[in-house]
Formats: sequence, structure tokens, C-alpha cells
Amino acid sequence: MKPVLRLYRGYANEEELIVMGHVFAPTTKAEYDFQKKRFHNAKSIIRMFRIKTQPNADVFLSFDGARIHTKTLRDGYFKFCIPLKKKPFYGWMDYHVSIIMYGKEEIVAKGSFIRPHEGNLGFISDIDDTFLVSHTKNIFRKLYILLFRNVNSRRVFEGVVPHYQALSTAGRNNKNEQNAFFYVSSSEWNLYRFIVDFTELHQLPRAVLLLKDIKTSLWDFFVTGRGDHNHKFDKIKHILEFYPHLQYTLLGDDSQDDPYLYEDICKIFPVTVKAVYIRQTGHAKKPKAVNALQNMEALQVQTCYFRDSSEAIAHSKRIGLIV
Repeated sequence: MKPVLRLYRGYANEEELIVMGHVFAPTTKAEYDFQKKRFHNAKSIIRMFRIKTQPNADVFLSFDGARIHTKTLRDGYFKFCIPLKKKPFYGWMDYHVSIIMYGKEEIVAKGSFIRPHEGNLGFISDIDDTFLVSHTKNIFRKLYILLFRNVNSRRVFEGVVPHYQALSTAGRNNKNEQNAFFYVSSSEWNLYRFIVDFTELHQLPRAVLLLKDIKTSLWDFFVTGRGDHNHKFDKIKHILEFYPHLQYTLLGDDSQDDPYLYEDICKIFPVTVKAVYIRQTGHAKKPKAVNALQNMEALQVQTCYFRDSSEAIAHSKRIGLIV
């Protein structure tokens, strides 16, 4: 049996590279392919939340001719924050991480990171009920869909894909150059591969994912995506500080705390956030969400509280965000 090395998409600015991942304990179980149906899908999903991590494992990053050593934290997570000696080119680039198994055999994995093309736009989006139909407000329905719907049968909101695709190339003459996109969610790292597969299947913009700490028990599965959402605030704040020259658009929904988190972000970064989009998930707009958006508008932030993505697209055209 071999330990499992999983890498996540990283990101870089002019001075620093950040890449991260997990090391999981040796297992004979095959990696979940997200194609299974019904009870086979449910069995695999539950197994993802019973995964065992490997603390204090030796991890090596190979980048720019250097080999850098660190160890995993108690939950098997590792993160390299590396100063850049020279300016890399723009766009997506590869990096390599390795672990040594039993002191001899090396396991190597390849990941990718982005250094955004020169420009002035960045986009940060929630996932559940923002572009992925999840029914977050109804925990039983949410768990049923997570268990019994595979990646092919999960739904994306109508109109999201053309909106996000237009945002990813907004303001660019060369459509091969894409704006920086981040998906920040209360979903756990357990669901990373599912989210990547889902976004690729629906041709959503390639993005850096910043998720919640990994879970390793069956009870954690039943409360997935719930609880304290302050980690989202911290991660969004980190992104804005890491790329201070970008003008940001924040996209979320009203099923949980996005309007209030985004309001706080706008108050701390009053010249950095350009626009905020909030999807209406119920039959009526929430008064507290409306009030939060009004507070953002008072800071000259463009806002859109919408039911259908066609409204968001029209708003983006009206304010000149997309053409």
C-alpha cells in the first residue's frame, strides 16, 4: 500500500508562490472517479469523509532548480510559501511535489499554479447555490443530492456558464489570457476533486480553490458545508491582500452568509471591490441581504441581487464589466 499525495492549484504574485496539498495514509481503496451511480456513489462519497491523513510526513517541492523540504501538519495538510527569485511568466505553470515512502521509494505528483496576466480584474465566487445547485438551505435534500447524484447528474444554474466565461476574459483583447478566478467555499477539501471535475465538465473558468479544513469522520459528512463561515472571510481577505492591484467582483448567494461577508470585505477594502452579485435562492429577497447590498452601494460598489443569471449578465453589460 502507498500513501496518497494530492496537490491543489496554487497561485503566485510578483514576489511569492503558494502551493498546497494533503498526504493521506496508505490505502487499498481506488480513487473515486465521480461517475458511479446511486448507492455506489453514496458509498464512495461517505468513504471520502472517512479518509485518514498522514501527519508529519516529509514533503519536497521542486521548483526553479531548488528542492525545498517541509512536513505535513496534524491533518496531513502542507503548504509552501516560497519567495520568488525571478519573475516567472504569466498564466498557468506546473510545479512538482514528492514524498518519500518508507525511506526509499519516491512518489511524485504534478500540480499547477497561476500568476495572473497583467490586468486589473479578479473574480471570487462561492460554489454551492452560486453556480452549483446544492439546496444548502435544506440539509436533508442537500445530503441526498450529494450522496445519490454523481458529477454528471449535478446541475449548474442556467446562464452561469456564459456569464462566468465572459467575466474570465473581460477587458482582454487576447482571449487566451484569462482574469484571475478563485472559488472560495465552505465545502471541505474532501470535495476538491469533485468540484474540479464539475467545473471542467461545464467549462467554467479554471480557478484556484480555497476550501475548508479536511474532515475525517462520518459525523463530519452530515455537517458538510455548515458551521462557521469566517474561514471564507479570512481567505477572501488574503486574496485581496495578495493581489492588491486587482479590482474584484464577488459572486455569491443568499442561502447562508455571503451578503454579510461581502459587506465586511467592502468596508475593509473600499476601493478594491468593483461589484457584488448575490443569487436569490428563495421565493423572495431577504431584507437583511437587501440592507447589506445597500450598505455596499453607499461605498460606490455596484450590486446585483438576482434570481436568474440573465439579470446578472445584463447588469454586467450595463456597468461595462463585460461587452
